[in-house]
Amino acid sequence: MNGTDDNFLMNLAINKAWQFQGLTYPNPAVGAVLIDSNGKILSIEAHQKAGTSHAEVLALIKAYQEITSSLVDIDIFDANITHKFLLDNAKDIFCECTIFVTLEPCSHHGKTPSCASLLSILNIKKVVIATLDPIKPHSGGIDILKQKNIQVKIGVEEQKAKDLIEPFRIWQDRAFIIFKIAQTTNGKIGGGYLSSKESLIHTHKLRNICDKMLIGGNTVRVDRPTLDCRYIKQPAPNLYIYSKQDNFSKDIPLFNIKNREVRIGDNLDFLDKPSFILVEGGSGMINAIKDKIDWLLIYQTPKLSTNILNYNVDIELEFLKYQELSVDLINWCRVIKE
Repeated sequence: MNGTDDNFLMNLAINKAWQFQGLTYPNPAVGAVLIDSNGKILSIEAHQKAGTSHAEVLALIKAYQEITSSLVDIDIFDANITHKFLLDNAKDIFCECTIFVTLEPCSHHGKTPSCASLLSILNIKKVVIATLDPIKPHSGGIDILKQKNIQVKIGVEEQKAKDLIEPFRIWQDRAFIIFKIAQTTNGKIGGGYLSSKESLIHTHKLRNICDKMLIGGNTVRVDRPTLDCRYIKQPAPNLYIYSKQDNFSKDIPLFNIKNREVRIGDNLDFLDKPSFILVEGGSGMINAIKDKIDWLLIYQTPKLSTNILNYNVDIELEFLKYQELSVDLINWCRVIKE
């Protein structure tokens, strides 16, 4: 493979990982692509949820099915079962294959076995890595691979891979904060639901995985929201309502969900603790905490509106990734801080 091919294939892995950005918390988003000796793509996979099979394992098992023209009768998201299956059945299959991984394969055995050890035992020919693991206890995968004389190449599309795992790096030390926005193409935010059902499902998945939602007091008073995860039938997230006054009607739906913690106040010290915080609110909220926001997640619907409401705020952004989701576009943006 030449350098151009390497970059193309790594971008496939990066793009796949973005589909699960945030949803892998507290793990990083990671993608993997596996090719044979002729450059044929055998699999494109990504880690989907913490505690389940990593991207490399999913890529290997999907490639195994492609090579053998068979379907495996196991739960491929059970990492222990899938590791064992590959070790028992695939030791001679991948010796001429190359895997592209957005993050250094893990060396440690935690909730899931070591991916670096698996790759080394399977004697894969080459591992191309975008960026090294920034967490020292997790690093060392490269050493395991090199000890088995596996070819290793590092640094392909490294900056894109670092952008991909920026949330992971931040929530090691403090809260990683995403402010979620739903707006029309001309930047209007009022007038009821604006997003497609698919975008709403995506939002509910993020609500379900985050440690806590932070919501503006005016949004609670005016919109009277529920802020649950009903589209995916999961428990509602805990809430912190940012408000100096506790003058909310308790018949607002969000207060009447069982097993949910709702706190009200204007002390944001909890943002100093490692966590994943999803913020929803209007112009007042984004202005109040704009210096704390790491990323904006913008759901843009293909509609023009005469509604007067918008986000009247000055924030400089860097576009990281946009994706199509049904009729909507979603745009992941980094907030540029002075």
